[in-house]
Amino acid sequence: MDPRNFLNEVRIFQFEGLSYDEHTNNLDSVEKILYGTEFYNTKVSYYDSNGNNIFMNETYSDLILKGGQVSKVSSYHLASRIKQEVGPFLTHSSISGRVQGFEGLYNFYNIGATSSAEPMGAIKNGLQYAKDGKGASQTTKDKYLIPWNTKERAITGGGIFIGSSYINVGQNTIYLQKFDVNDDRNGTLFTHQYMTNVLAPYSESKSIYNGYQKSNLLDTNMTFIIPVYENMPTLPTESPSIYSNDFMQDNTQVYCNATNVNIRTGPSTSYEVITTVSHPDKMTRIAKGKQAGERWDRVVLENGIVGYIYQTYITEVPPVQIEKIDVNIDNTTLEKGERKQLQVTISPQEASNHKISYTSSNPEIVTVDNEGYLHAIRSGSATITVKAEENEVQSQITITVYSKVTGISLDQKEIYMQVGDTFQINGNIEPEDADDKIIIYQSTNAEVATIQENGIITAKQEGETTIIASSNENSSIQSNCKLTVVRQMDDSEIHFDASLRVNSLEISGINYNENTVADIKQKITTDLEIEIVNHKNEILQDTDLVGTGSKILVKENGVVLRQYQIIIYGDSNGDGKINSIDLLVLQRHILEIEVMEPIFRKATNINKNGNKPTSVDLLLIQRHILGLQIIEQ
Repeated sequence: MDPRNFLNEVRIFQFEGLSYDEHTNNLDSVEKILYGTEFYNTKVSYYDSNGNNIFMNETYSDLILKGGQVSKVSSYHLASRIKQEVGPFLTHSSISGRVQGFEGLYNFYNIGATSSAEPMGAIKNGLQYAKDGKGASQTTKDKYLIPWNTKERAITGGGIFIGSSYINVGQNTIYLQKFDVNDDRNGTLFTHQYMTNVLAPYSESKSIYNGYQKSNLLDTNMTFIIPVYENMPTLPTESPSIYSNDFMQDNTQVYCNATNVNIRTGPSTSYEVITTVSHPDKMTRIAKGKQAGERWDRVVLENGIVGYIYQTYITEVPPVQIEKIDVNIDNTTLEKGERKQLQVTISPQEASNHKISYTSSNPEIVTVDNEGYLHAIRSGSATITVKAEENEVQSQITITVYSKVTGISLDQKEIYMQVGDTFQINGNIEPEDADDKIIIYQSTNAEVATIQENGIITAKQEGETTIIASSNENSSIQSNCKLTVVRQMDDSEIHFDASLRVNSLEISGINYNENTVADIKQKITTDLEIEIVNHKNEILQDTDLVGTGSKILVKENGVVLRQYQIIIYGDSNGDGKINSIDLLVLQRHILEIEVMEPIFRKATNINKNGNKPTSVDLLLIQRHILGLQIIEQ
């Protein structure tokens, strides 16, 4: 009788309010409750008192829904009650209409089916009620539609009986129908109890739960009427199905040592889940399991819930606990790649050997292992938390990772400019997450060419100079570009086919299936000399493929007047092909195993948005190789 034993997701349905609700009761859900029985999706037929078989166009769910509407009792409750009382088969004697002496009579809820020593005594008593109400007045029989000589009258009339005799007089749950403890009947208690089976509310609640689950109704609003008794013991009485010899009394403080551990109504996974706990939730173990094999303990949670937890998932709280954790390190700023251990002091001294855990708020910046060793991964900040496993005591420290400049790369190694032209040269600091990304540019011969802070070069007069890019953080880290300034060349001296995209001194738009030297030369109209070299500055022949980093040299009498650099998107190694080798090169760059030169980084930025190449570009190259999505040049 103690409601505290049944406050879990399944058994709580013995406390569900049972009045009809037109907003939730529907035909489809009644059918789902009947699923697995012979009532499911079945049209009604029955025998009259003469043995004639009468067929109806309505299904059992039609009659149950209508019975709920008339009786004002939940149709779901009526369907679940029918399953509980007569089982899944239409041949049950209470509803077969074929019991000798009671032909053509039906009692779906076993109303009045009191026990008897006579064979089939309970069923006959129930059918006698269906026949004449066992001596009830004509007013009562009319109210309950007695005799129940059709299945419709039996389902609806029985529903009216349940509604008027129980639900409408304060016994509005199957729990209160079994245990008459609600003083709504003029002080008469403990006498109006439905059936003798004390486990009926417990077992029916499972049928109701299953029906709601199949109907996807568990997330709807529901009302539960739960008695609260006075003068009860602190803990609910144990179920007689759980053997007391399997436990020893205990009173030990414990805490959960895992995540999302189930608290169950009994010592087995076959019992329902009451709630879940996670580390470091505390509880009191009131009975320690001594079962063979898997052992379960009975516990009381801090919110008063009593249940069972698997012994492996709890740890005893030590008598002396950690009260304070101090975390220090000689320098909270680490260099990228550096490893260093935190200095942790636990108070009081007696708890210094107790378990603590380490976590990083951002493992992509800093990782921490179980011994407090930090590993600086990349530039940024992360908070390290050191926490006691036995309680909530913790301490935090913020670690900053500084990434030094290790190199500079320029997107051009050699440039040919004409007098008066400007050109943007771009420098890249390595690694990409370096904190100081400032680059200082200078020209060794300002009379030939000058360069601004943003990398824009202006050609002044014919001659040669060197563009030097230095790291602001470390001036010894440099990258150079040879610059040659030549005579002004008229635009009419050279023309490129419209299929090519000429942007400053870069050319793209080349069809990678037509990228031999001969193919490229056919797209250039000029009287000047054309020479094409690969990214290694090796002269290419007409049948050789042109790839990323190759250069078109426009010459006059052997002197270079202009140089164009070629980009083929997806070609990350300069061989003029897009294949698995390009995937490998890009992958090694992303993993920082081998850094690609700027021109190849640009070629592997498939979206052409100026960002650094990522795993998305890797996927796009892979789709191109598989023929799923061709890379646009």
